[in-house]
Amino acid sequence: MARVTRRIVNLEPVLVEDHATNAADRLHAPGQAGSKASWKQAKRPRIAFNLAMLLVTALFSYIALSDINLSLAWHALRNSNDWWLLGALVAFGLGTAARAWRWRSLFARGRRPPIGPVANAMIVGYFYNNILPARAGEAARVVVLTKRSTTPPVEIVGTVVLERLYDVVALLVMFFAAEPWLPHVSWFGAAAVFALVLAVMIVVAATVLAVYGDRPLRFLMRPLRRIHLFAGDRLDRTVDELTHGLSGLRHPRLALEASAWTLAAWIFTALCAYLVAVAFHLHLPFVSGVLVAVAIGLGMILPSPPAAVGVYEGAALIALEAYHVSHSAALPYAVVLHVVNFAPYIAIGAFTLHFNSRQSRRQPADTSSGETAVSA
Repeated sequence: MARVTRRIVNLEPVLVEDHATNAADRLHAPGQAGSKASWKQAKRPRIAFNLAMLLVTALFSYIALSDINLSLAWHALRNSNDWWLLGALVAFGLGTAARAWRWRSLFARGRRPPIGPVANAMIVGYFYNNILPARAGEAARVVVLTKRSTTPPVEIVGTVVLERLYDVVALLVMFFAAEPWLPHVSWFGAAAVFALVLAVMIVVAATVLAVYGDRPLRFLMRPLRRIHLFAGDRLDRTVDELTHGLSGLRHPRLALEASAWTLAAWIFTALCAYLVAVAFHLHLPFVSGVLVAVAIGLGMILPSPPAAVGVYEGAALIALEAYHVSHSAALPYAVVLHVVNFAPYIAIGAFTLHFNSRQSRRQPADTSSGETAVSA
């Protein structure tokens, strides 16, 4: 009898452990099923985006490669004047500088980070945009500027969103301003409708923010209070930071400054496109560069692969079709123009990324020394 009692006592912890394990399994089983279901739901938009990207790339690549005479294209490439390409690189550099100043101008006065970290983060973002799909560089430059400045990340995100809005508006303004000197393009009517809808949306958003302040943002973001990340006063801080990030939409002086820098950036982009056309002896007017810049800029809105390969060339060929430039002459032009707008970001971006990695490795040592000094 004593033996049986000892055996029961020895088995009791095992039974208790088995019971606890089974209870834990039952407790986590629904969570695992829910996590799998949420993972599947999160995967669907990514699959849809990838399919859209493949379709857009295939369509524009077909446009770029159709009716190509390779011997004529090679002849046009060999006979280009490389000196004009140096001028195109200068115009590209000036446009990039204008974009850095534009991004900085979107921050509220008194909260603007220095131009150095802003340009640094922007170059890193463009570097990743050229090697990764889905414009992944936008997130990268938010991370870099957060580390290199005291600006909150939500505020930075607000300025990045406004940048895309200002780009589209500037492209449409340039397009309609140059329209009297442009040849007939089939997509003028669609661009006019898009511009009208966008203008109405901007006016409504700016009016609502100007009249009601941050109350519309607080109303829209109220459901986020259920998420632990926005518990307490975190949601209020997030709304305040986002409100500052949207200053370029709320304050007319900031909007005017940012619009001027944006137009300057796209004018330099159009000049770059025109100088590459001169290098290829296409004998086109300056407004052809405007049409190419508008077509490529609007094409970048669509889902595209890394560096927008295929989409960039197809958009440039669509623009040059209005001037009756053959695909055999337009394709080398589009490829070289793409390289002029691609290679500098890769070269300078790689160097900037290496510089930032060294800065991040030094930062903990500097922080620890600062803490030591304070404690001392």
